[in-house]
Amino acid sequence: MTTHQFGTKGWTPERIGSLVGKTYAITGANTGAGFEATRILLSKGASVVMLNRNQSKSTAAIEQLKQEFGEDVKASFVTMDLADLSSVRTGARKLLESVTNLDALICNGAIAQVAKQQINVDGFESQLGVNHFGHFLLSRLLFDRIESTQGRIVVVGSNAYKMGLKKIQFDDLNFDKNYTAWNSYAQSKLAQMMFAYELQRRIKAAGKSVQVHVCHPGASRTNLLKDTASTFNKALWAVLSRIIAQSAEKGAWPEVMCATQQELTSETLYGPTKRGDTVGPVGACSLDEVALNKDMAAQLWTLSEQSTSTSWTL
Repeated sequence: MTTHQFGTKGWTPERIGSLVGKTYAITGANTGAGFEATRILLSKGASVVMLNRNQSKSTAAIEQLKQEFGEDVKASFVTMDLADLSSVRTGARKLLESVTNLDALICNGAIAQVAKQQINVDGFESQLGVNHFGHFLLSRLLFDRIESTQGRIVVVGSNAYKMGLKKIQFDDLNFDKNYTAWNSYAQSKLAQMMFAYELQRRIKAAGKSVQVHVCHPGASRTNLLKDTASTFNKALWAVLSRIIAQSAEKGAWPEVMCATQQELTSETLYGPTKRGDTVGPVGACSLDEVALNKDMAAQLWTLSEQSTSTSWTL
């Protein structure tokens, strides 16, 4: 791990210049790191479209932003449920109708530690469906607009990718045989990151003008486990988060950095770099080679096209 690119203090939002005229879309942006990323980008003059499933919470979040930045703050939302591919398609269409430029899509939304196996409307294990398949389709649908803007796709992963089974379980994606909250979550985050690095490689081979960057928030005090984890895990995290975790705002720094900072590199994972990459200065972290497995990534890409009924040839 290293932070030398940004000095001993690592990257901070102080490095961001004016973002006036730039537009960002963020999934899962009404709470936690997504909301804090929205705040940071708005404070620099950007326009932010929040892609959220809950309309009332989105309205409340925008009211809070108006109180902080004024009535003219350039924050809006489009209803989108990543657990439902039809909702992703509808939301993407509305987003494309509302913005002409898209400087970055930040794939921040996620669910984690779902206590008991849940299958979504499209037939996917819920965490894989939301965290990977939903974002895969969304990235595909927005790609041309992002490319025309010479913009970016930011994938927010997790250190869980190198835990669990450390593979995509192609023979039992939904864990029908032996479901555990941890292994299924780890697979979903590994799938996200494998997709991002594979997209990097395909963009480079095709000579396209889109950057793709991968980050993780470390251990941050967010509501990620609030609606999904077991009672025990929620209680445990409520205690541990006060001791080992950083604020949701600092958890948002890596994704904001990946959306705005120049001279970032491919096949790199950005995030906190201290205490096992859980907190501390933001920079380049160690990256387990499993995330760069090209054979597994190619198989996942084909599966993702089939599962989302889309074709993505660069």
